[in-house]
Amino acid sequence: MTNATPGQNNSALKHVSFASASDTREQKARLVELAKDVYGFVSDFDPNCGFIVGEDGVLLIDTRATPTLARELRAAVESVTDKPIKWIFLTHYHAVRVLGASAFEGATIISSAETYQWICERGEQDFASEAGRFPRLFGGIDEIPGLTRPHLTFSGSLDLLISGRKIEFRHFGAGHSFGDSVCWLPEEKILFSGDLVENQCGVYAGDGYLRAWGRTLERLLALEAEVLVPGRGAPLRGAEDVEAAIEGTRRFVQTIIDTVGRGIDDKLSLKECYALTLATMQPEFGHWPVFQHVLPFDVTRAYEELTGTEHPTVWTADRDAELWATLHG
Repeated sequence: MTNATPGQNNSALKHVSFASASDTREQKARLVELAKDVYGFVSDFDPNCGFIVGEDGVLLIDTRATPTLARELRAAVESVTDKPIKWIFLTHYHAVRVLGASAFEGATIISSAETYQWICERGEQDFASEAGRFPRLFGGIDEIPGLTRPHLTFSGSLDLLISGRKIEFRHFGAGHSFGDSVCWLPEEKILFSGDLVENQCGVYAGDGYLRAWGRTLERLLALEAEVLVPGRGAPLRGAEDVEAAIEGTRRFVQTIIDTVGRGIDDKLSLKECYALTLATMQPEFGHWPVFQHVLPFDVTRAYEELTGTEHPTVWTADRDAELWATLHG
């Protein structure tokens, strides 16, 4: 499941004050029952997880960043069942969501084929980058034995039956990352979206496919979900609130595309495009958690995509530091 990977920050990060560096408030994740044997494990605006309990075992949906933090998720599971954790579904690859998987030895890890590709291509760099950006979310980082790798991958879709309950894993297209997939319970109309959808929280698009993202969100809307566990933010209940969260995410991403596109047309530099986008988005989105952190990466990726680079350039600890210094220096 793992390859040895150091969990150390590049020294350059010590000289850069990320917006997330001031994010020191510990958030206590809470257990939320969504339906019989279906739960969210959610924080105010840290990455959300979830799980589904069957007669023979438990399916986890994402695992948190480290084994230390994953054990809190295990404790939540054990508070409602003594069934073993048999399956783990990764909504996508970002270290902050998946590197806790090693705490669940023996579980079968499932992801889209595209997510597996990203783990192979950029897993180690992403690990170092994310640990530097959000050190609070990597408590117990020295426990991480290496990269989480799936045992089972799928292209497009995979169905799983747990105690007669149909669970669908679907890759509707790129958006937040190349491999974004959702966990969909069609009978209960419950959707675990990963970071394709956020609930009034800054939308990270630094590894995104911004123009494709809107099309992917349209496919999520077509599900007509009635309960949604977003990547960050409180769970949504009711079709109207679910639709509002999807629309809010779409509007956030589209505003970046439109504003950066306008800046490029006016021959603005990356730094000038960032200033323009910040001023444009601040009134509507500036109060959303992690907005100040994600926007530099979002604008950079939009500038890159709109000037012809199809796939996101891999973020490294050095590249993070250089960008932050350029935009905030």
